[in-house]
Amino acid sequence: MFPIRRAQSPSEPTVTGLLPTRRRGALLAVDLLDIPFWRRATPALLAILLVALTDLLSGRDRYLAPLMTVVPSIAALTLRPLELLGVSSLGFLAVFGLSHYDEVDSVNDARFLWGAMVSYLLLTAFSAWVARIRMRRAAAFAAVSSVAEAAQRALLRLPGPVVGPLRLAVRYVSAADASRIGGDLYSVLETPHGTRVAVGDVRGKGLGAVQTAAVVLGAFREAAYDEAGLRGVAARIEASVERHVPDGEFTTALFAEFSRPGVVELLQYGHVPPIRVDPDGGAHVLDAPDPWVPLGLGRLAAGEPSSWDQPFGPEDVLVLCTDGVVEARHRRGGEFYPLAERVGPLVRDAARSSAELEAAVGRVYADLLAHTGGELRDDALLLLITRTDGG
Repeated sequence: MFPIRRAQSPSEPTVTGLLPTRRRGALLAVDLLDIPFWRRATPALLAILLVALTDLLSGRDRYLAPLMTVVPSIAALTLRPLELLGVSSLGFLAVFGLSHYDEVDSVNDARFLWGAMVSYLLLTAFSAWVARIRMRRAAAFAAVSSVAEAAQRALLRLPGPVVGPLRLAVRYVSAADASRIGGDLYSVLETPHGTRVAVGDVRGKGLGAVQTAAVVLGAFREAAYDEAGLRGVAARIEASVERHVPDGEFTTALFAEFSRPGVVELLQYGHVPPIRVDPDGGAHVLDAPDPWVPLGLGRLAAGEPSSWDQPFGPEDVLVLCTDGVVEARHRRGGEFYPLAERVGPLVRDAARSSAELEAAVGRVYADLLAHTGGELRDDALLLLITRTDGG
């Protein structure tokens, strides 16, 4: 739902809901301050070099030093105010040097030199003020983004690495999206009726997606304990969505129940089908025999959805995801990420231990980033599940 730029496994949040390192990272990345100074200063330094070379190569009969006024304007985009003043000072010295080279520092031409100097100083002061305003707005944006991320963590209530008879490994990451709020959701609960899992993807982003996700997760947490059957759980959620979510909004969802040894019961609502990876690394896409519409659109369909059973042994790995994974585009060709073709070797033998499972989800996520060139354009959820009870 709410974006997280780096891969994040279930871990204990701080009082504010954010890990300290992630909060610092958000405040830095939002204003480019996680980039080294020399890289942020490079555009302005190149501008100084370019103006100086242009003036020198054009000869002494052309006075191009006033073009140096572009330097503080460029620096205002990436540097802090004090950094800007330091880099602009180099440009100011370059103006003096070029003026001497072009012989504009004589008494008769002093008016040109003074005009260039005054213009440069005024623009430097203005650019430093702009840089300060930019940083203040960036800090405010980072604060709002951090609150959004903390709210998401509170809403999701991240499960631990073991829930009931299941081991879990999660990567829940966000796209490079300014809102920092998305629509992916998941929950794993140990209930009197077995361990139940919900994975969903709300249509859209922003606060509307947050509200819809809250409705879906809240209804799931209540119904999962009350309803004896998985269809009853989904029906309760569908009813809540119809009551509390605006018309036209919908959520794809996949529900799973682990209540019998060697079997998993699945119920799909327009969501990405799960994949079962066997001990030999073979990947089996578990398509629903009777596909159903997403949550919120049930009144448009005739009949009722039906769940189905799939074998799920102690050495199998169940791979759940959202469409941000399978619809991630290749960095050059634009092809979708072939999860079903790639996931088998990446998660084979992951059922041996929690550490192996965590390493496996890291490999899948790394392969996904390699496919896209290091950046995701949509929120993405990867959830790997194995059994601990030998069933």
